[in-house]
Amino acid sequence: HPTYGASKIWLDNVHCTGREESLAQCPTNGFGVSDCRHTEDVGVVCSQKRIPGFKFVSALTNQVESVNLQVEDVRIRAIYSQRKRVPVTEGFLEVKDGGKWRQICDEEWTQMNARVVCGMYGFPGEKGYNSRPYKLLTRRRKISYFGYSVNCTGNEADLSGCRMGRALEMKANPPCMKGMPVVVSCVPGRAFAPSHSAGYSKAYRPEQPLVRLRGGGNIGEGRVEVLKNGEWGTVCDDNWDLQSATVVCRELGYGSAKEALSGGRLGQGMGPVHMNEVQCSGFEKSLTECRFNHEALGCSHEEDAAVKCNVPAMGFQNRLRLSGGRNPYEGRVEVLVDRNGSTVWGTVCSESWGVMEAMVVCRQLGMGFASHAFQETWYWQGDASADDVVMSGVRCSGTEMSLPQCLHHGKHISCPKGGGRFAAGVSCTETAPDLVLNAQLVEQTTYLEDRPMYALQCAHEENCLSSTANARDSSSYRRLLRFSSQIHNNGQSDFRPKSGHHSWIWHECHRHYHSMEVFTHYDLMSLNGTKVAEGHKASFCLEDTECDEGIEKRYACANFGAQGITVGCSDTYRHDIDCQWIDITDVKPGDYIFQVVINPNYEVAESDYTNNVMKCKCRYDGSRIWTYNCHIGEQMSCNEGKECGERFILLCQDTWTSFFHVPCVFSSSTGGSLSSDTIDTFPGLMTNQLSYR
Repeated sequence: HPTYGASKIWLDNVHCTGREESLAQCPTNGFGVSDCRHTEDVGVVCSQKRIPGFKFVSALTNQVESVNLQVEDVRIRAIYSQRKRVPVTEGFLEVKDGGKWRQICDEEWTQMNARVVCGMYGFPGEKGYNSRPYKLLTRRRKISYFGYSVNCTGNEADLSGCRMGRALEMKANPPCMKGMPVVVSCVPGRAFAPSHSAGYSKAYRPEQPLVRLRGGGNIGEGRVEVLKNGEWGTVCDDNWDLQSATVVCRELGYGSAKEALSGGRLGQGMGPVHMNEVQCSGFEKSLTECRFNHEALGCSHEEDAAVKCNVPAMGFQNRLRLSGGRNPYEGRVEVLVDRNGSTVWGTVCSESWGVMEAMVVCRQLGMGFASHAFQETWYWQGDASADDVVMSGVRCSGTEMSLPQCLHHGKHISCPKGGGRFAAGVSCTETAPDLVLNAQLVEQTTYLEDRPMYALQCAHEENCLSSTANARDSSSYRRLLRFSSQIHNNGQSDFRPKSGHHSWIWHECHRHYHSMEVFTHYDLMSLNGTKVAEGHKASFCLEDTECDEGIEKRYACANFGAQGITVGCSDTYRHDIDCQWIDITDVKPGDYIFQVVINPNYEVAESDYTNNVMKCKCRYDGSRIWTYNCHIGEQMSCNEGKECGERFILLCQDTWTSFFHVPCVFSSSTGGSLSSDTIDTFPGLMTNQLSYR
């Protein structure tokens, strides 16, 4: 939320070259000459690093402890074999002052100081170390000490936020009589376990946390979400500050917070607002231990809190580059690999290359989200010396922090098309859309309809019916599970189809163009995850049906208009629209899972794919259907078989029964018998009878 000034506006039309030593030296209209209002007040965010040669000058030595530490730069300098470890977690702490690297005397060094240093380098905690090798080095080398000690409380996000300690007696020999240079040893988060190479072979997959980040384009950033009573919700930004944000960052295995963001800056969440007016001391192990207001009255998702955390320097950006693009955010993907004892740059085979792989590339480079993945890059002339394919068979889940973490062929390159014009490419963007289905609307609008084949001609032509409909005559009926779907764009940019106008497909029956041939999957599955009725791979014409207050519609299907879903708008498909169903004519009575997946092939990049799947529990008795417990959750991706069934049954027993307090019913892949529970278990659903048209 912007903060406006209240006093006189002194400067207007300021034009600096960047070389001035003071803003007063820049050309302006003159002091006090302005036609600005306070809604035009400017602000800055400064880098923690100082200008080379910057010298801190204290007016009075005895007041120095009230002044924050100001140096040009800070680093942890590793020794011996530690230098090859990635990330660097231990070494001498050095500050750059007056253009020279200097050590800090450890006579008054505290654990709180080390905590701050580790936090600013992306580590959640500090630990002890073996001092012997450091003492040996100190004796052998001449040490250049910084002139002051440091005094941190432990809550600072950066060493520059700490107070200066007492001045060192620089004339003494040595200045640090009773001590030695400060050594810092940090504990990395599990995802950043150090290795002796610039990457690692497997991505760490965390266990179910109580707090998570969603919607962030880069590592260690996102909207803060909290798990409460089995349901994920957001945090209201009232009183949200760096101290609370740092608790979140450290809890998730990162360092201190760089920014505490408010106003839904990293996208709006969904579900309840679990926490409001959070107040943390800064030393809690989890955000859930902080004081907060349980009441979130007046809080909306427009006030969702978010964070950007300090993360360890893994060197990811140094082993990947984009080449030949029109701007730094696009180009042919080139990776640095080890070959025969040396490192060489090369391209990535574009076979099976898609948005998920492009997402990892953009994240590795710190460029946010992918906007497109390219399987041909002949129009981008990359580095000719890097034309050879050095990575193939790349398949990413989308959560990896670097491309080598994805599945790939390793040293055994297999790329039939070769590199060159078929090398993989990406374009990156700082923002992305985020589609979410309204699960409550699906649950409220589900019903059965028996419809004659002669009224389903268009739907039949567009493959909206089961394959058994092909052999039926026009007087037979199909039983359809109908429902409404409302798909809302919660993200920070519009959802636009991958293909341009020229490749859209005209559907004569419905008299409009479909910009995406596979936009949703509608499926009915047994409880072990086997599909028993595939609604179809629905193609859509994307448009803004309704928008939040103050947002104008931008996309409409009529008259070959532009297609998409604007941020803050929804595309609604009513239950009575053609193909808005699953054909369950051949399904036997039983208990099932009703699943809807949006953007299932990941054709269009989104900031969060985990909320693209909606699942409901279903009970069908042959003439009526009950749909209940519809919720947004992760897609069932296991294949047919015993292992998948066991996994799902365990989920049902351990999670669904305890959370929703409904019976867990098992069925075979072809349907299954109903449980002994009667219809009384499902109050309010007695009216869900068949309708005929």
